[in-house]
Amino acid sequence: MLTAFRLAAYSIVCLSLFALAPQGQGQTYQGKELVKAELLSDTNAVVPGKPFTVGLLLRMAPGWHTYWKFSGDAGLPTELKWKLPAGWKVGEIQWPIPLKTIDPGDIQTYGYENEVLLVQEITPPAQIDNASVAFAADANWLVCERICIPGSATLQLELPTSTTNEPKNTDLFARFRRLLPQGWPEPKIATANWTRAGSDLRLSVKSATLAGYPSADFYPLPGVETVVGHPRVESRSANEIVFRVPLESASKDLSSMQGLVVFSQRPNGNDRAGWQTPISAIASASSAPAHGIFTFLFFGFLGGIILNLMPCVLPVISLKIFGSIQHAGQNRRKILRSGIAFAGGIFTWFVGLALLLIALKAAGREITWGGFQFTNPYFVLALSAIVLVFALNLFGVFEISLPQGVTRGLLSSTGGQQEAASFFQGLFATVLATPCTAPFLGTALGFAFAQSPAIILSMFVAIAGGMSAPYLLLCAYPAWLRFLPKPGPWMLHLKQFMGFLLLATLLFLLYVLGAQRGLEGAIWASCFLLVISIACWMKGAFILPTASVAERTVVRVIMLVIVLVSGVYFIGGKFESTNISSANSQLRGDWQAFTLERLQAELEQGHSVFVDFTAAWCLTCKFNEANVLESSAVRQAFQRHAIVKLKADWTNGDPVITKLLQQFGRPGVPLYVLYPGKSEEPIVFPELLTKSIILEKLETASRAVAAQ
Repeated sequence: MLTAFRLAAYSIVCLSLFALAPQGQGQTYQGKELVKAELLSDTNAVVPGKPFTVGLLLRMAPGWHTYWKFSGDAGLPTELKWKLPAGWKVGEIQWPIPLKTIDPGDIQTYGYENEVLLVQEITPPAQIDNASVAFAADANWLVCERICIPGSATLQLELPTSTTNEPKNTDLFARFRRLLPQGWPEPKIATANWTRAGSDLRLSVKSATLAGYPSADFYPLPGVETVVGHPRVESRSANEIVFRVPLESASKDLSSMQGLVVFSQRPNGNDRAGWQTPISAIASASSAPAHGIFTFLFFGFLGGIILNLMPCVLPVISLKIFGSIQHAGQNRRKILRSGIAFAGGIFTWFVGLALLLIALKAAGREITWGGFQFTNPYFVLALSAIVLVFALNLFGVFEISLPQGVTRGLLSSTGGQQEAASFFQGLFATVLATPCTAPFLGTALGFAFAQSPAIILSMFVAIAGGMSAPYLLLCAYPAWLRFLPKPGPWMLHLKQFMGFLLLATLLFLLYVLGAQRGLEGAIWASCFLLVISIACWMKGAFILPTASVAERTVVRVIMLVIVLVSGVYFIGGKFESTNISSANSQLRGDWQAFTLERLQAELEQGHSVFVDFTAAWCLTCKFNEANVLESSAVRQAFQRHAIVKLKADWTNGDPVITKLLQQFGRPGVPLYVLYPGKSEEPIVFPELLTKSIILEKLETASRAVAAQ
């Protein structure tokens, strides 16, 4: 298990400088050229219909390296996206056999030093009308030494068209073609046998050819849902080598794995060669048993119900309660339509979010819950403006009104405006719900995000159904509304009080912005929100039914101008230039900032470690910290058992923490993990903590460590 926590150990420092050239581009850092990228062809001309090879050549500065298609515990593979004319085809990248390196902290990676040529076969159409053809491609890479710096370049290559061609760059292409892995040889040369032993895979290779090489290794190519440890040679005899491949996270049905058997006279030798391993069966993580799927869908439904009780959602739920009181005297049909509209807003957001996450997953992006939106400070800023506008509306500063055309359409059906308000309240409630991970919800989403698009969509529909169920039930039985107070003049004061609840939500969002962009960023965001408030006041004070069309037009233009100008100045200028902050710089008590290296070092020394995966925007996290983790009984227990406390801050979407959350099957924070010792399995706590759970697990872990 510990090996998995070395994944992505290097923090990515986003610094990239590019020097333009016709065919190549160089990446520089502090005056030093780190990577020079160039497109090269193995031919001097393009013959219509005849395939040829183009390679991306990356030349790295001494000591720096880029990565293979499976980078190992850290790094990212190089990407190349072509912009080819219509009718042209491009094959897959052919990756040379990489070097395996082990860095301090037992970080194992696969990559390339000095230079590498990534080749692809391009097939032109049978007819080309132009005298020459220009190719373009976007290249992205990560280059690392002590720090990792992403680089990118838009590269171009132009070749003439002809009926004949001659080889070009022969030596370079030949050198890297010799490093390309070969298919598995015929049985008389080598045989392979995969077996599964608990949480490990074993690959037994029998080959007299392989026995002649002192150095042999297995380079894994795990699937998306599989996390591997460090493969090693378990045993070696005259003509048989057995490789052991630890599995940190994998399907129970996984019985084999793609990869390379690499051999040479010495480790990382220039004579290294590789065979692509045969695959007997690769289990699909999406083929979950039917009863398991329905169990997790039920967890999603239950988590959706509990979302209504989470502090993130309560301010907006109060608006719905207020609406129920206001409409308690109406007929049953109006009440039911209002509830359906509120549920429609909930379903609209959840289904839309599910479709977006499915698209991102299909594009190879990592998908998470809550962090997908709230790690983006501009999303938090936009939500802050919406909350402020709703609050000012409740205070009576202005009235939120729809365009006249829409209003006439709504008025054509009885209660149309009431239903529209309910719909947007439901939509607003779900937006605020996204940073919360309710009990059962984290487990359900963690399962769903590893499944097929149909299951992901079904899970979000189940969550939406759970969150909307109480309101649909209340509206279906309006007789229950008699338990609510009767409408009256007191409702104006209640409406204004609910505006203060929304202002409390705004303060929380500004706190999140401060954690993301520092105090200065929160101040500039507040300046922009002040201008939004002035614009709302102008609407309420001057855009009146008694005002002329010209007066209302002038006021609207002034409102638009001041909002746009303030947005450009405060947000596009001041806010944009603020530095990304981190809650780790403000740790209190005996908490320490989490890093993979720190976790590994503490475990190597035999210490027990408690890791709090948290974020500034996670109210559930804050509740657990204030009521459980920072309580005197729990703090004393941590000290008594000598537990090292690490805080993993996910406020700005740290990619290392994202991968760790996924390894534990969690789509977001909060997550609490106790590592009793180097050889003990981690203990995972529920999303909502209690003092008794923490104290009990600390005692259990201490006894286990003492018994070792």
